[in-house]
Amino acid sequence: MAQYTPPLRDMQFVLHEVHGAIDALRELPAHADISRDLTDQVLEEGGKFCAEVLFPINRSGDEEGCTYAGNGVVKTPKGFKEAWQQFKDGGWPTLTCAPEYGGQGMPATVGMAFQEMMNSANQAWTMYPGLTHGAYDCLKEHGTDVQKALYLPRMVSGEWMGTMCLTEPHCGTDLGMLRSKAEPNPDGSFAITGTKIFISSGEHDMAANIVHLVLARLPDAPVGTKGISLFIVPKFVPNADGSLGARNGITCGRIEEKMGIHGNATCEMNLIGATGWMVGEPNKGLNAMFVMMNAARIGVGMQSLGLMEVAYQNSLAYAKDRIQSRSLTGPKAPEKAADPIIVHPDVRRMLLTQKAYTEGARCFAYWLALQADVADGHPDAEARKASHDLLQLLTPVVKAFITDNAFLTTNLAMQVYGGHGYIREWGMEQYVRDARINMIYEGTNTIQSLDLLGRKVLGDNGAKLKAFGKLIQDFVEEEGTNDDMAEFVNPLADLGEKTTKLTMELGMKAMGNADEAGAAAVDYLRVIGHLVMSYFWARMAKVALEKVEAEGDAVEPFYRSKLATARFYFAKLQPETASLMRSARAGSKSLMDLEPELF
Repeated sequence: MAQYTPPLRDMQFVLHEVHGAIDALRELPAHADISRDLTDQVLEEGGKFCAEVLFPINRSGDEEGCTYAGNGVVKTPKGFKEAWQQFKDGGWPTLTCAPEYGGQGMPATVGMAFQEMMNSANQAWTMYPGLTHGAYDCLKEHGTDVQKALYLPRMVSGEWMGTMCLTEPHCGTDLGMLRSKAEPNPDGSFAITGTKIFISSGEHDMAANIVHLVLARLPDAPVGTKGISLFIVPKFVPNADGSLGARNGITCGRIEEKMGIHGNATCEMNLIGATGWMVGEPNKGLNAMFVMMNAARIGVGMQSLGLMEVAYQNSLAYAKDRIQSRSLTGPKAPEKAADPIIVHPDVRRMLLTQKAYTEGARCFAYWLALQADVADGHPDAEARKASHDLLQLLTPVVKAFITDNAFLTTNLAMQVYGGHGYIREWGMEQYVRDARINMIYEGTNTIQSLDLLGRKVLGDNGAKLKAFGKLIQDFVEEEGTNDDMAEFVNPLADLGEKTTKLTMELGMKAMGNADEAGAAAVDYLRVIGHLVMSYFWARMAKVALEKVEAEGDAVEPFYRSKLATARFYFAKLQPETASLMRSARAGSKSLMDLEPELF
């Protein structure tokens, strides 16, 4: 049976010792009173909820799945509704929402850490509040005052939940092909007709109302993405006082039978003259929806971080307990019939790969959340813009690099178990299945790669990338004379220089042939992912090294473990960048020369 313990020690290390999050947050007027004690207490209590309430219904929710009862009715697995009620009773939906709508106003950085634990405990369940919070963000930024007053307090409290409805049977990535129509009604509302598919949390029995954010076209809309508008389409049309009125014309036609995340209802939603209200300006709905989409992309990265952590915890426990064969260098447990498999080099490779990618992702993701807080609330406009630019640059990386690594590492966790990993009762095969969707939805990882190279890097001649590079350069210069840090700083500096050269080469090639960017983009994003990971592992190594040097043999073992993992990352994982760069430079010719009929 699987187990889960919230990784509070490592979370505190990242937040307080590496990022100095409390001091950074206190510079923001909205969080001037934040304290370490409060933050740690929130995460400790949140961890208890995740481990004691969400985790026990993870496997049962996967096995039972959601049930389509006909007539648009969907039932969630046993225990999901009760967990949602406990979630509401504990005030957790309000954690990072604005006080004017009933929220607690905690920083996104704290919310991100809590989100990680929720996803470790139960990714499918966590999607319900995750999508609701994304819809809240979108309406908070683009809704009218009337819309905000009616919807946001009820979404913040957890009374109502939310979704986003983008994909249609004929278009997913290419939303310019979207066909759903919105006809104006005399009262200012719209009658919306169309079919949406793959709608996570599209219909369920956990909340009194579901607030769908739907993309559709006005009758006179321009073709393509410039002709898409955004609408609020609630399951029940609310009265002015917030009480529920008539059932709206948006219903679930079926739920998808999926590889994983069985506890989340992935629905086909049919709209037949459904009443909706426009959010934002006509034909600019995609811009408004990007608030939710970008938040969702970071959220998917957190889903994968959560899965990496729980899979690692379990494979580590198994490797220490399972005995098979003897160590190649002689028995390590002579009193037993065989040695624990953790003595074997390749088992250690699998475990350390999981540990390095998980802890590196945590450091990266929490730092990105801190940038979101600064971008949202710093009193200095230049500081807000700098953090906003970093957030824009690295959102596709946190989505694609972490999700790629999660599928790799959950597979490694399953491999550590051997045949038992392939058997349901141990829980590992569910983590592999759940992790696989994260590379696909909210923009496939190839789309993230194209976005990174084409828009975020080449689109501004590398300005945002240079800003991140400046952080690396400053760190390298600061630590360049520290001999003890050379094993971390030198490979970081080398990768930074090579990445700059690669970026310039790809930019020049893409100017002559856009397919060159398409051919290199996936490799390029992974190079950038390693650049980011190298930076944060070097920073973590610095903190750990200083602690070890200051306290010697009395140092907490945690810091020695951190240093050993940093050394493994730079020795065994970062060198992947050499082959990635070679592949990126190979160009598009070998991909594009073959005629389709010859495949």
